[in-house]
Amino acid sequence: MTLLSGDQSVSSQPCRIPEAGKHITSSLYPQTDFTKETFMESGESGVFGAVEPHRHSRGRLILHATVMFGREFCYAVEAAFVTPVLLSVGLPQSLYSLVWLISPILGFLLQPVIGSASDYCRSSWGRRRPYILALGVLMLVGLTLFLNGDAVVSELVTDKSLKSTWAIVIVMLGVVLFDFAADFIDGPIKAYLFDVCSHSDKERGLHYHALLTGLGGAFGYLVGAMDWGHSVLGEALGSEYQVIFFFSALTWGVFLTLHLFSIPEQPLDKDPSDSGPSKPSALRLLGTQSNGYGALVKEPVSPVGPGPVTDLRPRSFSALGEANSVTSSAKQPNKEAQKRMTFRSMMKALMNMPRHYRYLCVSHLLGWTAFLCNMLFFTDFMGQIVYKGNPYAEHNSTAYSRYERGVEVGCWGLCINAISSALYSYVQRFLLPYIGLKGLYFVGYFTFGLGTSLIGLFPNMIAVLILCSVFGVMSSTLYTIPFNLIAEYQLEEEEQLKLQGLPGLQRGSGVDCAALTCMVQLAQILVGAGLGALVNLAGSVVVVPLSASVVSLFGCIFIAVFIKYVD
Repeated sequence: MTLLSGDQSVSSQPCRIPEAGKHITSSLYPQTDFTKETFMESGESGVFGAVEPHRHSRGRLILHATVMFGREFCYAVEAAFVTPVLLSVGLPQSLYSLVWLISPILGFLLQPVIGSASDYCRSSWGRRRPYILALGVLMLVGLTLFLNGDAVVSELVTDKSLKSTWAIVIVMLGVVLFDFAADFIDGPIKAYLFDVCSHSDKERGLHYHALLTGLGGAFGYLVGAMDWGHSVLGEALGSEYQVIFFFSALTWGVFLTLHLFSIPEQPLDKDPSDSGPSKPSALRLLGTQSNGYGALVKEPVSPVGPGPVTDLRPRSFSALGEANSVTSSAKQPNKEAQKRMTFRSMMKALMNMPRHYRYLCVSHLLGWTAFLCNMLFFTDFMGQIVYKGNPYAEHNSTAYSRYERGVEVGCWGLCINAISSALYSYVQRFLLPYIGLKGLYFVGYFTFGLGTSLIGLFPNMIAVLILCSVFGVMSSTLYTIPFNLIAEYQLEEEEQLKLQGLPGLQRGSGVDCAALTCMVQLAQILVGAGLGALVNLAGSVVVVPLSASVVSLFGCIFIAVFIKYVD
């Protein structure tokens, strides 16, 4: 995870509040035939003023961001221990990547539905916090099953064959639940921030989010790197995994609670059809848009003349929610069909993208495929290849002890990755004037490809730990450069429209960010479906870093040839 500086923040550039008197259109791409005239014909004219919440103190914003520390802490535990835990309970090596396949498929299909549902939640506690709480509890349940499933099954089941089967099922269920909830919770968290913060506070809030994200990952890997099995806590709680669960559950529970009570959230007002007529062209602010989150609610004007307007449709700007507005309301008389975004609308948005946006999505897919291929199985690589351990050996054997030691040292390597990611996000600021965004994009992929190839070819413990710093270069690149490129592309489009004297056509950034989010999930699907078979075919997990290297270096070529250059 990266530490974003003020001018490198993902959301700082695309976050724009519409000026009073300007229309917010539903069109996202130049191919969509949606002009000012058709907009007026649809009867949805109105004045949108920029009304922002009051400023919040630094302490409030930091408390709001503490949830990212807890989430990334637990994420680090998952990334470090999922593969070792699954192999230790007897999952065949040819199938161990499939556990990463189920959650992204569910996310790819259901995330639009859940994202849209939070936009319309009418709880008295607010729109986002009920979803954050529910997903947070689901994360805790998944973490409990994942780290304690083997111990619980050992106590309840005596038959050895049944014990192994039930342990695999329980652990895999825990991983899927945790991964699903941890992926989904990020959207409501960001939406919560944008709903309750003023424009200037959003950048500050995102900076604290990024800072605590990096720190959470580093501390999570640090806890995993400790030898808790022979400590007092390990003897008291039963095993190393129970100690790690204790720290993870405590950290997540405390920081989730602080987050939920950090800043009060304004509940969604009742539908005006229940409370009587409302004035046309009125703005009801339920949260401002910023880099894909928040929601604006507008009351469309009836095309047949003045009178009560009862149709109120919040238009979501969530990272996946804004794809619902790809087809303009002028082309969609039935606005109820637009109230919920569908998988089909997302696919249509991807197909209608300008070419340079599609190329950016492809390069993002290649980058995440390479990154996840290495990161999700790095500790297993350390245990089996570098330390020559055996995850299938008896738990009191020397071979299994060597494997456990390799996993612990692998956690140190991932901790180095988190620290280098935070540091490199600042280095990017100094490199940007010299090589530009496209240059930074290329350097990130090339550095990662070169580093992982050396790790695969020369699996020496010292060399591997040193080369773990290149993982941070790649993660910082993936979390910053593509989103900055989107912001530059959109700014370039707006300037071209101004030079041509055309009406300002404000593109929403939501669907562009949604497309990149989908590429992350698609990359996880590809890794989950293919890497296990590749390891089984090669007969060694050394193929993991080598595969990551090949995909990353191919991404370098793709960036050099297809990614659009911006000044």
